[in-house]
Amino acid sequence: MTMPRTLYLFCSAAPPVFDVAGVIEAAQADGWDVCLGLTPTAARWLDGSLDGLAALTGHPVRFDYQLPGQPDVWPEADLILFAPATFHSVNAWALGLTNSFVVGVVAEGIGKGIPMVAMPCVNAAYVRHPAFERSVETLREAGVTVLYGDEDGFVPNRPGEGRPEGYPWHLALTAAARVLKT
Repeated sequence: MTMPRTLYLFCSAAPPVFDVAGVIEAAQADGWDVCLGLTPTAARWLDGSLDGLAALTGHPVRFDYQLPGQPDVWPEADLILFAPATFHSVNAWALGLTNSFVVGVVAEGIGKGIPMVAMPCVNAAYVRHPAFERSVETLREAGVTVLYGDEDGFVPNRPGEGRPEGYPWHLALTAAARVLKT
């Protein structure tokens, strides 16, 4: 019997987060045991769904650090997928600013050598800020697979255009499976 691979699915507060239940189901269909982590704002956005998402994954949804002495309630990650990753989350991660649970885990994950895939969800105005491209490059240099750009994955839309239905979740799940096989 094959043990399921454990996927930490981390999400920031961007419109594609509302599709996370379907993403969890797709990942589970591909053999992943999914643990869902959210930024505090994403947790607020999904507040009415948190119990259902915990039932779907079989694990508590986490959005805050555990207290000292509390046991870890999740199995160890085989891979972390951070999508959608907002402008703030990408920059905080690259700078090592760990004020949120999910950014803390991925920042530490670089040092632990956990395979990671990230797919931003930002508009074209944000990517013009000089910090964003530097952050993407920093994460790539640290070994994170960042799905961003015409050839790699997410392509920013114009400010206010908001196309959550066009977010390429399938590319993120495909990349996660590919990264784990390498």
